[in-house]
Amino acid sequence: MISSSALLAGENEVESCILKFPDLDLKESVHLTSKPRLKVELDASVRKKYAFAKKKAFALFVKTKEVPATANCPSTICGKGAWWKCCRQMFKDLSSIHRHIATQHVSDIRQQTGLILKQLAAEASTSSNPASVDKAIRLNGPTCNNPEISVRLPDTSHISFDELTSDVGEVLLYYCYCEVKDPERLCVWQKALCQHLHITGKVRIASEGINGTVGGSKVATYLYIEAVLSHPLFKNILCREDFKSSAGGAHCFPGLRVDVFEEIVPMGIDPNKVSYKETGIHMSPQEFHKEVEKYLSQTNQAQNDTILLDCRNFYESKIGRFQGSLAPDIRKFSYFPNYVDKNLELFKNKRVLMYCTGGIRCERGSAYLRTKAMCTAVYQLKGGIHKYLEEFPDGFYRGKLFVFDERYAISSNKDIISACRYCGTLWDQYRLCSSQHCRQLVLTCLSCREKGFTACCSVCQEKGLKLASRSSSPVLKEECECTDRRQQVPVEYI
Repeated sequence: MISSSALLAGENEVESCILKFPDLDLKESVHLTSKPRLKVELDASVRKKYAFAKKKAFALFVKTKEVPATANCPSTICGKGAWWKCCRQMFKDLSSIHRHIATQHVSDIRQQTGLILKQLAAEASTSSNPASVDKAIRLNGPTCNNPEISVRLPDTSHISFDELTSDVGEVLLYYCYCEVKDPERLCVWQKALCQHLHITGKVRIASEGINGTVGGSKVATYLYIEAVLSHPLFKNILCREDFKSSAGGAHCFPGLRVDVFEEIVPMGIDPNKVSYKETGIHMSPQEFHKEVEKYLSQTNQAQNDTILLDCRNFYESKIGRFQGSLAPDIRKFSYFPNYVDKNLELFKNKRVLMYCTGGIRCERGSAYLRTKAMCTAVYQLKGGIHKYLEEFPDGFYRGKLFVFDERYAISSNKDIISACRYCGTLWDQYRLCSSQHCRQLVLTCLSCREKGFTACCSVCQEKGLKLASRSSSPVLKEECECTDRRQQVPVEYI
């Protein structure tokens, strides 16, 4: 059996430790780039603390993936009374789960190690005998055993394991712009909360707020919402209506990722320069519906004083959008500011009605558009398409709603507005390009897939076949005719 310590010992110590123990004084963010440097710069006491923290982080991560044998897997099948589930895979022995975590979850272990080091430092600074390593290392975990965190975790003792981990659940989409003074602390709590409730998904945290899309059983997501709403940061800002839900569950995501970023939605501009506080005017789904109805009733769209603007990516608007909308051909939201800059004349003296999936991209997108002082007014759909479809499933939005999880899309009507990449038949079910070097989303119908057309374009199809024939071929950067033909920032002609 391969021990966790043996697996961890083979890694380079590329960490950013934040330590301030009474018996040592290291600058914040001391980068440890290699073992030789580690031995030179840190004394034995610090190395001991660091090694302990890393082993503890690894052990705790393994523990969160453990599933009792009596729950879904009898001991006669799974061995010594327990098994582990991670990244939608089942592991029947410690060596296999250790190997998986050591190779696939390096960033998670690093993050947990840093958090444990912080807690050790805090405990040591208040200890009556700070020189004692043993007293400084009285820590049973970075999550539930931390009193400050555990008090904010919901009680699940009355809920069965099967009920908490049921595949019949939902996916939540939410965000909250607010001042977060300690994003790292919020990150620790969010990770503990999700692991406690067996919730998967992605949560972005920054000094400007939080943005999450998570999945779990109905019981788990209910408790998750209650916990977030009761947190002091969100008590008077968030409400239950701010959480958008759809059928799904934990299986809709490959795992859990909770991290701290500069922005909660990646626009690529400093939040202090373009703030969510300068956002456009929010419109309820009912108000937005009336405005779109008025916009579509204009006989001459070219002379209309209103622009209905989709600020999502091209592959999202390709399978679903509002009728009559302008959908930029951009691949990332970080291209949106450049798109606006290159098309300023388009927005001159216009009223702009903006929309996106859940509303978050419109917050900063509308703020950026307003800084250009070209529009007469900028409005945005509150709650995004998600909330609009709840009230108007057969309204002016046609096609599917793209979502960033393994479902790829959800629908409220039967309209199909996109076509198969190869034969042109109506089709809106995305799959990943079969070429390992690309992995773009591609629309290819069942008939074409059966014929072998599984890549995004002919270039990728050929490259994929060549790479598949070489067992040791390196994974190349995405290069295909799809990306070559698409402008990074398209220009709209008036």
